Amino acid sequence: MKRRPFFGARLDDFVTRHLGSALRRAGWRPRIVPFTGLGTPSRVRVLGQLVLGPARRHRAWPIGSPLWLNRRGWRNFFTVPVPNGVISVTISGRAHRFTTDRRGHLDTTIDTSGLAAGWHQVRLDSPGAEQVGAPVQVIGDDQDFGIISDIDDTIISTSLPRPLVAAWNSFIQPEVNRQAVPGMARMYRQLLAGRPDAPVVYVSTGPWTALPFLTRFMDRHGFPPGPMLLTDLGPTTTRWLRSGCAHKRAALVQLAHAFPHIRWVLVGDNGQHDQALYREFAAVRGSRVRAIAIRTLSPTEQVLAHGTVGGLDTRSSRRGRRRVPEVLGADGQALAPVLLAVLREQQHGATGPDQPTDPGH
Repeated sequence: MKRRPFFGARLDDFVTRHLGSALRRAGWRPRIVPFTGLGTPSRVRVLGQLVLGPARRHRAWPIGSPLWLNRRGWRNFFTVPVPNGVISVTISGRAHRFTTDRRGHLDTTIDTSGLAAGWHQVRLDSPGAEQVGAPVQVIGDDQDFGIISDIDDTIISTSLPRPLVAAWNSFIQPEVNRQAVPGMARMYRQLLAGRPDAPVVYVSTGPWTALPFLTRFMDRHGFPPGPMLLTDLGPTTTRWLRSGCAHKRAALVQLAHAFPHIRWVLVGDNGQHDQALYREFAAVRGSRVRAIAIRTLSPTEQVLAHGTVGGLDTRSSRRGRRRVPEVLGADGQALAPVLLAVLREQQHGATGPDQPTDPGH
C-alpha cells in the first residue's frame, strides 16, 4: 500500500498551492531562475527553479552594483515555487520537455554529443515566463583536477549550524557585512593556476534561494565561478528538515560517478561534519581524492557554530583507506602553502602524509 507523504510536506504543499493561487490572482506570473549546471561532452546536468514573481519586475541591478550591498539577507530566502510546472530545455538545437518537482525545481541530465569543454548556455522556456539562459560548465574528458568546496564557514563566515547566530548572519545582516574567510579566494586561484578549465564545485547545505546572493558574494570577493549544489528549505516527504550530511554525501558520490577521471581537492571546515564526510568518501574512493583541506575554526567560532570550544567529532574509520593527505589551517593564508606543497609532491610521485598537517604546529 502506498504511504502518504509526511505531514510536513503535505502542509507545505497546501500553503504553496493556496499562496500561489492568491498571487496569480494578484497578477504574479511564472519566472525561471536558472542555476549553473555542469557535465561532460556527452551528458550535462541542467538546474533551475520555476517560481512566481510580480508581472512588472523592477529593472535588475548589475551583479557588481553597490545597490545590492545594503540588501537585507532575508530577501534571499523567500520564494513561491511553481510545482509540476513545465520547462523546456534547448541544447544543441534540440528541445527537451520536463516537469518541475513539488518545490518547483528542475534537476535533470540530458544526453548530448560533441560539446566542447568550457562554458555554454542552454535555453530555458516555460509557458507565461520569460525565456532565460542557464550557464553550464562542460568538463573535458582529459581534465583530471577539480575542487569541491563547502561554502558556509569555509569561504564565508556564517556560524552554522548554530541556529540563532546563523539566522542573524543570513537573514538580518546586509550583504555588505558578510565577510569572506581570509585567503580562501586567493588559494583557489592558486590551485587553478595553469588549469583554467578545471572545475570548482561548491557543495553546501544552504538553500537554492540564496544562490543569487552567493553568486554576487563570490564575484565581489574574487572566488572562481563554478556550479553550486545547494539544497532546499522546508520539509521533505519523510521529515521536517533535510539532512545536510546526506545532501553532501550524495553530491560527492554523484560527482565521483559523473567525472571518474577527476581527482578532487576537498575543502571544508571543522565547524560541521566536513572532515568526517571527506574521510568517509576517501575511505571508499581514495583514488578520486588528491587531498583534504580543512579550515579550523577559532574557539570563538566553534562556540558560535555548535556551542562547544572544540571541533566536532571527526572520528571515522581509516581501515583500508588509501593514503590521502589532510591539511589543516585557520584560513586560506595558512592552508595554501602547505596544500600547494602537497600537490607539488604528488606531481613528482611522492605519497602524501596520512596524518593531518597543521601549519600552525
